[in-house]
Amino acid sequence: MTPGYSAHDRQRLVAEPAKRAGLPGAGPDSRTAFARDRARVLHSAALRRLAGKTQVVGPGEGDVPRTRLTHSLEVAQIGRGIGDELGCDPDLVDTAGLAHDIGHPPFGHNGEIVLDEVAGSCGGFEGNAQTLRILTRLEPKVLTADGDSVGLNLTRACLDAACKYPWPREPGMRKFGVYPDDLPVFEWLRAGAPARQRCLEAQVMDWADDVAYSVHDVEDGVLSHRISLNVLAEPHELAELAELAATHFAGGPAVAVDLLQLPVVADLARDGYDGSRAAQVALKRLTSELVGRFAGAAVTETRRHHGSGRLTRYAAELVVPDQVAAEVALLKALALRYVMRDPDRLARQARQRELLAELFDLLLRRAPDALDPLFEPAWKAADDDTARLRVVVDQVASLTDNQAVRWHRELSSPADFRSL
Repeated sequence: MTPGYSAHDRQRLVAEPAKRAGLPGAGPDSRTAFARDRARVLHSAALRRLAGKTQVVGPGEGDVPRTRLTHSLEVAQIGRGIGDELGCDPDLVDTAGLAHDIGHPPFGHNGEIVLDEVAGSCGGFEGNAQTLRILTRLEPKVLTADGDSVGLNLTRACLDAACKYPWPREPGMRKFGVYPDDLPVFEWLRAGAPARQRCLEAQVMDWADDVAYSVHDVEDGVLSHRISLNVLAEPHELAELAELAATHFAGGPAVAVDLLQLPVVADLARDGYDGSRAAQVALKRLTSELVGRFAGAAVTETRRHHGSGRLTRYAAELVVPDQVAAEVALLKALALRYVMRDPDRLARQARQRELLAELFDLLLRRAPDALDPLFEPAWKAADDDTARLRVVVDQVASLTDNQAVRWHRELSSPADFRSL
C-alpha cells in the first residue's frame, strides 16, 4: 500500500503475471507499484534516446551541453523533492519527471513544428501527446492477450502524473495531451478525474520543468558567454526582457522583478564569468540557490493554502507565488533573447526543419521497407493512409538528432536504404 493512493490509482491496464526468474526461495518483489513504474521508465529505450536529442543546444555542440536526458533527470530530482515535501509519492513524481519529455522528436521544439505540419491529417503532433503514445503503445514491454502493445503498462496514477495537458486537441489549440486514436487509453487513465484538471503530481512535474529549464538554460548561457547577468542592471534591456516574458511565458510581468536583489545574482553580475574556479563556484551557487528558492516557494505557498496533511492526486492545487512565477518567466526570457534568438542558431534551426521534412517524405515513399522493424507491424495493420501517416510520424519522432541526419543522408543517396 502507498499512503494517499487507492487500488484504482495503482491499477494497470493489463494484469501481469509474477516474475519467474528469481532463485528458489527468493521472496516476492517488495517494491511499490510506483517504484516499479519508475524502474520501467528509467530502463526504457525511449528515455535513453533523449541523450541524443536537443535541449537548448544540440548534443554535438559545445563540450558538455545539457540534453533532453540530463534535463529530464534534473526535472525528476526537483519534482521528487517538491512532491516529497507535500506528501506525494516521491517515486510517482520522479517517474513523471523522467517521462515528461520522452515524446520530443529530433531537434526538440524545432522538430515539433515540422511534424505538426506533416501530421495535420492524422491529428497533428505534440510532444506531450507523443509521450502518452510512447508510454502506452510504442515502448514495447507488455502485450495484451491479442498481442497488442500497451507500452510500459504503467499505473493509472503514473500515466496521469505524466499528462501535462489532459485534453485532446481543439480548434486553435497548440498544446494538447492525446491524439484521436489514443483516446481509449486516455479515457481509462482519466477515469474519475475532474475534466481538464491536472493532478497535483502533474502540476509538481510541470513546475519542476519550469524551474529546471529556466535556471539551467541561463546557467548554460553564462557558461557559453552568451548571457551576461549585468544586463539586468540596464533599464532598456530589462524592459525588453519583461516584454518577452509577458509575451511568451506565463507569470510575467504581473509583478516587478529585480533579480539583482538576490545576492547570488548580484555577485555574479558584478564579477562576471571568466571560467575560473571561483567563477564556476559562483555560478553553481547561483543555480543551486535559485532552484531551492523556486522549489521551496511552491511548497511553502501550497502548504499555506492547503495545510500540513498529505496532499496527493486531486486533493490540492500547487500554488506558486506571483513573485516567483515572474522571476522564472524573466529567466526564461533571458535565455530566449540571448541564446535561442541567436542568428546562427536560427539559421541552423531552419536547416534542421528542412532536413526533417525531407526525411519524412523519403520515409513515407519508401515505407515499410525503410522503417525500423518495430514499426513495420503497425504499418501493415494500418487500414488507411491516415493511419500509415501516423506510423511514419512515430518513426521520425523516435530518432535522435544524429540518427535523423544519418537516415536523411543515406535515404537520399543511391545506396541501399536497408543498410540504415
